Amino acid sequence: MSKALWACAILWCCLIARAPAAGIQLLDSDPRLTGAIWYPCAGEVRDIPLGPLAVSPEIKLAGVRDCPVTGAKLPLIVISHGRGSWFTMHQDTAEALADAGFVVAAINHPGDNGRDRSQSEGLAVWATRPADMVRLVDFMLNDWKDRAAIDPARIGFFGFSKGAFTGLLLVGATPDYQRQASRCTNDTPFCVQLRSGDVPHNLPQDARIKAAVLADPAHSGVFTGATLAGIHVPLQVWRSELATEGTGVDPEGVARVFAALPGTPEIHVVPAGHFAFLTPCSPAFAAALPRFCTDPPGFDRVAFHRGFDASVVRFFRAQLAGERDMR
Repeated sequence: MSKALWACAILWCCLIARAPAAGIQLLDSDPRLTGAIWYPCAGEVRDIPLGPLAVSPEIKLAGVRDCPVTGAKLPLIVISHGRGSWFTMHQDTAEALADAGFVVAAINHPGDNGRDRSQSEGLAVWATRPADMVRLVDFMLNDWKDRAAIDPARIGFFGFSKGAFTGLLLVGATPDYQRQASRCTNDTPFCVQLRSGDVPHNLPQDARIKAAVLADPAHSGVFTGATLAGIHVPLQVWRSELATEGTGVDPEGVARVFAALPGTPEIHVVPAGHFAFLTPCSPAFAAALPRFCTDPPGFDRVAFHRGFDASVVRFFRAQLAGERDMR
């Protein structure tokens, strides 16, 4: 995310159209775990300043700050954002899940977020990202003050773009970097390291994750049917139909990967570009950075997200909880 994008991103949280949110706790005591936790609770929704997590005091989330968790044995969903993004970029989905009875945790990936992109362009972050999510699950189950409210047998994952790549690794995929190296001809740090053979090994996986929703995984060229064969959890997968320059996402490559997934994943194709999966833009954000907010004629991102969020909730309810257990 460029400085210009980050400057405008500070407006995102306080300017987007909002739905009622649930309880929110902020994570700001550990630089490796900065983000927020959404969860079901009862209380009056207010604007919540992000304190040290914000680069401007205008940034706020809507919710009930630090209210008691409602419910017990709740499913947990962890969220992984895209390259150079940050933990609030899927807040509408987090809110929908929390309102439906899930605990949801999202963090900034260290070295690959809107404030710090020091690792965004290299290969190392492709290994550290899944490790970040393992660390987050560990924290939620072992150290979060309300950990007793979580059912450790019901954990799901949501990821977008580089976050979806992260999710594929966590649930059992093993990337074939050599396959991608033959197609990587530019001089970006990613391609240079690929061609040199300086690739990460022993990538983290997490058997605690029982279901995943993945949207537009980046760098799909490292996956084949053989490298995806280790995935044994239910998947709901989404792909954009239209190419978006500069994202590292190839719609045809993503379609190939989805067709090669084992089992019977639930596949959705969206008649829009890559950024349609981001929380709907405010008019101010759209005017400042139309690239991230411009959708094809006839595509209504707000309406799409209503259906998208409902589908994500439905999938996780079916796979992790069952309708009888969720409100």
